[in-house]
Amino acid sequence: MKTLALWASLILLTPWRGGAQPGGSSGYRDFPVLVSLQFHSINLPFKKVQHHFRNMGFGVGTEFSYTGKQHLVQQVSLIWYRNRQAGNGVGVYTQAVWRPSLSDAAYSEIKLGAGYWYSFRPVPSFKPIQGEWTSVGRRGKGMFALPLGIGMGYRTSGASWSPFVNYQLVVLSGYNASVPIVPETLIQLGVSASPKR
Repeated sequence: MKTLALWASLILLTPWRGGAQPGGSSGYRDFPVLVSLQFHSINLPFKKVQHHFRNMGFGVGTEFSYTGKQHLVQQVSLIWYRNRQAGNGVGVYTQAVWRPSLSDAAYSEIKLGAGYWYSFRPVPSFKPIQGEWTSVGRRGKGMFALPLGIGMGYRTSGASWSPFVNYQLVVLSGYNASVPIVPETLIQLGVSASPKR
């Protein structure tokens, strides 16, 4: 918890330099492969962070720049996570990402996007049909997702890969009639890899 609070305060309080990260337009390549480990929890932001590490998943994605530089990009991601208590899930989403530089090699990220989440039930479920409880299996439900995130990464000049860490709040709508909006959080540890030119 203290580590995440430190990262968040570092991102929010650091005086940012405008512009791209090292290398400028010549150092950035569109469509790198983003591979990440996902740690999932149904939680309010920064609450019970240790629970994330019980629920692991994977993600893949890519991104492209609006300006030819790294400071304003659009990401597309597909993730899968395992959660025994709440049910497994699959998500596909896109996010606009602003990357202010923290130093020559380090950068921060602020993300906002939209997507679609499909959450499976953790156990077989039942519903009343004509006065009897009938099994509906483990089928899940699709929901509109609004992912908001902060993150940090590190890129060295000339390197074809860049490690990153993100913390995402995902607001899901249409969970059920009693609870129409549900917050989920993700900790993402990954690497962005670009093929050598």
